[in-house]
Amino acid sequence: MIKGIHHIAINVPDFDLGLAFYRDVIGFEIVEQGQIQNMPRADRAVGLPNISATMAMMRAGSCFVELWSYGHPEGEDKTARPCDLGYPHIALEVIDIQSEHTRLENAGMTFVGPPVDFGDTSAVYGQDPFGNVIEIYEIRNPERTQLAHLRTRN
Repeated sequence: MIKGIHHIAINVPDFDLGLAFYRDVIGFEIVEQGQIQNMPRADRAVGLPNISATMAMMRAGSCFVELWSYGHPEGEDKTARPCDLGYPHIALEVIDIQSEHTRLENAGMTFVGPPVDFGDTSAVYGQDPFGNVIEIYEIRNPERTQLAHLRTRN
């Protein structure tokens, strides 16, 4: 039985910069942090030989993000656009989307534009310092469905 989603993993080329962004700017707290090296069990679990990586499990509310930076094997930049296959973005629920948009933009996050008001919700996509897509999403009426921001409106 599946209980739900535990975490989203994000791979970054610069662990310290990634940690500073997700911890200090976004506000995730570090739950666990460590080095992965010479761990055959980790190699088997991930399906890659001779893994060398730094990782941190972070939490904000009930959402966990697992930050990775691999030394070996070296990764390729396959940053996705919102329309690409795979895991193209994470969405962070915020309070006061206008203030969060300004705060995150001042901290170096780039956005596609200002937040878009959908009535009971507002949303806008942006990118972290590595190009990973992050949506900030405000729900002003909790009775609305989670997909309210995707509905077409005039």
